[in-house]
Amino acid sequence: MKKNIRRKLKARPKTSHKGDFGRVFILAGSKGLAGAAHLAAMGALRSGAGLVTLGVPEKVYTVLARREAEVMVKPFTSTPQGTLALQSFRAIDRFSGNQDVIAFGPGLSTQSSTQKLILKMIAAFKQPLVIDADGLNALKGHLDVLKKAGRRAILTPHPGEFKRLFGGRLSDKTLERKKRANQVAKKYGIYLVLKGHQTVVAAPDGQVYVNSTGNPGMATGGSGDVLTGVIAALIGQKFSLWDAACFGVYLHGLAGDLAARKIGQVSLVAGDILDYLPEAIRSCNLSKIE
Repeated sequence: MKKNIRRKLKARPKTSHKGDFGRVFILAGSKGLAGAAHLAAMGALRSGAGLVTLGVPEKVYTVLARREAEVMVKPFTSTPQGTLALQSFRAIDRFSGNQDVIAFGPGLSTQSSTQKLILKMIAAFKQPLVIDADGLNALKGHLDVLKKAGRRAILTPHPGEFKRLFGGRLSDKTLERKKRANQVAKKYGIYLVLKGHQTVVAAPDGQVYVNSTGNPGMATGGSGDVLTGVIAALIGQKFSLWDAACFGVYLHGLAGDLAARKIGQVSLVAGDILDYLPEAIRSCNLSKIE
């Protein structure tokens, strides 16, 4: 996998500008869950995105705007509970028009208005989508909306989310995980990232990749939020959804491995994965300036 990444992600031309590396729009966070938005946005920036805009409920705007120096934070209408309201759809839709990729889910909550908003976005947006966490929760009982998204969607469930969405049993055996992921990707015409030990990536055309990086220390809150940002950033840099998903899980896991070697698995937190993403990328010679 490292050779494939090195071959496809070239050194940046000297005349590059931020618009060359993708406009990433991440809808994330809610009252009490603002950290998820931060981790997703920084995951995108650390993975090479040129411009990252974080769309958040207006009730948590001040918290995140003060924290994020490199990310553009844009407030949208909140529910009384401090989550994105369905009424914010029109403004979100307008803003998203010039964005290259849209990611949503981390920390959005399961509030009913927010969940309706998520379903409306999945059906309406024409850009590539990365759907995680509460974005996945909104799909329970509404899987038909995925067919409107077509081959533009990457879903990133952990095993519990996968079983809630698609039913049935799911063992820890890699062979069964590959089989189930493959079935779902084909049935709904999506790209699926089934997280966990040896994360499985499945494409609607039947391709399956089993990741070799990562460790148990990454089983910690926020790790998946970082991955959402990584994958979105790679799509923004013009990678195919397949490559973005495969390269994303590899680099994310490699960053976790590098962090674990330094500080150990027990003490590893999601922020450590962010901190070691640059080293993971450098190890693939991606940041070489020629």
